[in-house]
Amino acid sequence: MSAEGALLFARYAYPPNELGYCGPDDAAALLRPGAASGMEARARQFDGAWCYLEFLAESAGISDPLDARVVEAYWIGNELLGLADSGALVERLLDRFRGQPGGTWREAAHRAVPHHSFQVYDVYPWAALLRAGGNPAALTVLDRCRIRTGVVLGVDGESATVESRPLSWDGKVLVPGPPRREQVRWSTGGRSLIAGVSPGDRVALHWDWVCDVLTDEQAARIESIEGVRHGEINSLMA
Repeated sequence: MSAEGALLFARYAYPPNELGYCGPDDAAALLRPGAASGMEARARQFDGAWCYLEFLAESAGISDPLDARVVEAYWIGNELLGLADSGALVERLLDRFRGQPGGTWREAAHRAVPHHSFQVYDVYPWAALLRAGGNPAALTVLDRCRIRTGVVLGVDGESATVESRPLSWDGKVLVPGPPRREQVRWSTGGRSLIAGVSPGDRVALHWDWVCDVLTDEQAARIESIEGVRHGEINSLMA
């Protein structure tokens, strides 16, 4: 198992795990020193993410689902996404999420991609609920659950002020809205999975947590993949 990949997985998986939305109990275990050594056992309990990691690794001929390249492909995006067959992914999801209600993934054999954004927008029912009735709670969950980018404006202890673009829905089109400031955390109780953040950093955000400091290329990948998801959702809503 790759220690680098295990740490990267923990950075993005911790926020929803802390909130109790996915993964095993005791989310704080992800923040403890040496947590990487037991990460595979914990990662397997993230039913959604692990399915994609296994599929990505198999598609790329990589033996370790927690290889850093595989983990980056799922959360951020990289060249491994292009090696995956969309139809085969849907077949895998049909086996893994057969009882999952809602969503548009069963009809997505021509456009499925093993990226977190596909799980958020297509497998989960929130986008379909938004399309059906403009459910405001659905918009909030989509906005928080996706991996989004932001720029750090200031740091105050374990919190940071960032500028990001929340999702906007006008009844027909889902797009990034105007930039806004929000308060997020990068550390809790003196423990963090990153060294720190500084004003001007481009960061990845998941729920109310800073997952990582991004390169410009990584930020562009996240935003590009988000744009594709929005285009697909808007097309389905037309």
